[in-house]
Amino acid sequence: MNKLEEKIQAYQQEAKKLGLDLSDDLIVKVTKGLGPSIYKKDAESVSCSQQSELETIKKNFLRNKLKLNDDDAKLDGAIKEVCQEMGSSNKNKKRALFYALLVKKFSKEEIYNS
Repeated sequence: MNKLEEKIQAYQQEAKKLGLDLSDDLIVKVTKGLGPSIYKKDAESVSCSQQSELETIKKNFLRNKLKLNDDDAKLDGAIKEVCQEMGSSNKNKKRALFYALLVKKFSKEEIYNS
């Protein structure tokens, strides 16, 4: 098993442990889409307490990658919901799972089917 497969398997197990309603297929696609960042400890996780990081997620992922034009309040609300869904005491919110939840929340799975 290579490093990517190990990461994907770990994320799939984490999703099940947290009770997240994510398909293994979506986890695979989002993880691959993140590229080498998944191998960097700091970049692999999302900090919901760091406002600048949440702004970056909104700008780079929701607006640029998912092409969402919703108002800031709706996007901020979705990010906050995902933070809560992954658990406020969970200090290691994996970016691949965080993004997969956002993809599902906005029904943008088709972006990963091309």
